[in-house]
Amino acid sequence: MAYNYFLIATLLFGLQVVVGLVLGAKYVWDFDPLINILPFNTARAIHINLLIVWLLFGFMGGTYYLVPEEADTEIYSRGLAYLQLYLFLAIGLAAIIGYLAGWSWGMPFLEQPTIIKIGIVIVALIFLFNVFMTMMKTKKWTVIQEVLLGGLVMLAAMFLFGIFFIKNLSTQYFWWWWVIHLWVEGAWELVTGSIMAFILLKLTGVDRELVEKWLYVEIGLVLFTGIVGTGHHYYWIGTPRYWFWFGGLFSALEPLPILFMVIDTLRDVRERKEDIKNRLALYWAVGCAVMHFFGAGVWGFAQTLPQINRWTHGTQITSSHGHFAFFGAYVMLNLAMIYFAMPQIKGNKILNQRLGFLAFWMMNFSMIIMVLALAAAGIVQVYLNRIIGLDFLTVQDFMRLWFAVFWVAGWGFVAGVLMYIIDFLKMAKA
Repeated sequence: MAYNYFLIATLLFGLQVVVGLVLGAKYVWDFDPLINILPFNTARAIHINLLIVWLLFGFMGGTYYLVPEEADTEIYSRGLAYLQLYLFLAIGLAAIIGYLAGWSWGMPFLEQPTIIKIGIVIVALIFLFNVFMTMMKTKKWTVIQEVLLGGLVMLAAMFLFGIFFIKNLSTQYFWWWWVIHLWVEGAWELVTGSIMAFILLKLTGVDRELVEKWLYVEIGLVLFTGIVGTGHHYYWIGTPRYWFWFGGLFSALEPLPILFMVIDTLRDVRERKEDIKNRLALYWAVGCAVMHFFGAGVWGFAQTLPQINRWTHGTQITSSHGHFAFFGAYVMLNLAMIYFAMPQIKGNKILNQRLGFLAFWMMNFSMIIMVLALAAAGIVQVYLNRIIGLDFLTVQDFMRLWFAVFWVAGWGFVAGVLMYIIDFLKMAKA
């Protein structure tokens, strides 16, 4: 069952990066043969929504693998799990078809029509019911299960604030960030922490109390910095000035517990001289902690303070942070879970991991170049557009060199993803 979720996540991941490559080309070339078929705004909506959908498929597959293992029981209903799978896939495809047809509703990242959003709520309810009932079948509740369930409940609840529409734009954006921010820096952080703890526990045999200790710290930081840190999105939408202080100070600490969890685990493994057989899964897990810290934490905090954000808001510097944070925090986590679970699903087979390691280094190296290229383009944009005052389109020509670097690196990233897809299919056939 988890494999089917992983398969769909993998295929949608490939589609997402191909659309991203198309978007990159639109920045580089004046001539756009797809302008009437796939204009920039449509391609952007598809690229971002595919990211969200395939990551959620990965989280769901990881959860359906993790919960029965932790609870030491079978999943409550396989039928509900497959109903959820098909319904969510149909909803995702319907949304993409709608974007291609030129339909758009609501705010950015939540362009789905209301009927699609209601369908997403139904999928979330099926998922929560199935997971909760599985946990209720056993008295074996662990901290990993509890934190995961709390993150999933928060994920479902926060999405409700993106369904209704308010005519006042400032009020609409106030609630809109309850979805966009509290998903990424609230619910998803709890899900990430619990899945990471599970992977490290099973991969390394580390003491359960060690990873659970950092999960408790993660809960505290999400409830404190993750929620209050929402204020760094409130600077420019008409909200009170106290958000300048709250938003500026409480936004960069969420990745720390996961980083320290990994550091403590690796120290424990070194002391015990533990031999890790599935080193590729460990690489993705450790890479996730490091890139999560720098992408979401350091790169995010570098532009969070209002004195900086007044210049960088809505520039390519924001895009640089977005690519870095999502790849480090959530893409790498899903790939770590997939590379951990697939050999177990296939009877504890550790296959030749050479292609997987090539994919790992190709994706990471390419993503770093993409992030730096977008950051350089953003610096040019801030200086020429917002300080000197050149008009927006004139500045785009000065940024084109860095867009070209970004696009070439994007080809490298697509190559890495293709290697991963081939490797995944090889594992599936084993």
